[in-house]
Amino acid sequence: MKCLLLVAHGSRRPESNLEIARLTNRLRGQVESQFHSTEHAFLELAEPSIDDAIDQFAGKGASEVVVLPYFLSAGRHIHEDVPNIIAAKQQQYTHLKIHITPYIGESSDMITLLTDLSRQH
Repeated sequence: MKCLLLVAHGSRRPESNLEIARLTNRLRGQVESQFHSTEHAFLELAEPSIDDAIDQFAGKGASEVVVLPYFLSAGRHIHEDVPNIIAAKQQQYTHLKIHITPYIGESSDMITLLTDLSRQH
């Protein structure tokens, strides 16, 4: 069973966290043929945590988890925090394949998106 985990920073502002939940619901509809389950998690400041989400996937019998970092730039969270959490979970669940995709800001589609947005005034 292959699962997708959208990982965002998390916010003290509940509306921001709800925005990630809504985004995850839309994403789920687009990838349901590829992933048995699609959920979101937060690095900090909000729940569920990355640890909790991976625990949930493992408890449901997942064999693979694809972690999609919803970050725009390659700061400490991308280079250290998320990989360290994933490495610890990989050690905990040796039967589970956990992969981290490139972060959102690294996508070649970002220029197209920014160009489109710049034209909306």
